[in-house]
Amino acid sequence: MAHTREEKQRLLNRIRRLQGQITAVARALDRDGECSEVLHAIAACRGAMDGLMAEVIEGHIRFHVLARPGRATREQTRAADDLVSALRAYLK
Repeated sequence: MAHTREEKQRLLNRIRRLQGQITAVARALDRDGECSEVLHAIAACRGAMDGLMAEVIEGHIRFHVLARPGRATREQTRAADDLVSALRAYLK
């Protein structure tokens, strides 16, 4: 799925951070943390998941929707950039 070694490592790093954030939610619940603490921890998880989703979607657009890298027209590249930008704004 990852198209480069660097991209794969970046996605795995995001997943590890997400795992840590989920663990923080579990710890807060386990020790009867305040509702606000649990809600903030859940919001952090959601943000991390949205960031991961944006990365995967961007990779898909750039490597599977566009023509082969280097063969896309400027217009196609600009449209892909606009789509990625809109998705990132939506997933914030």
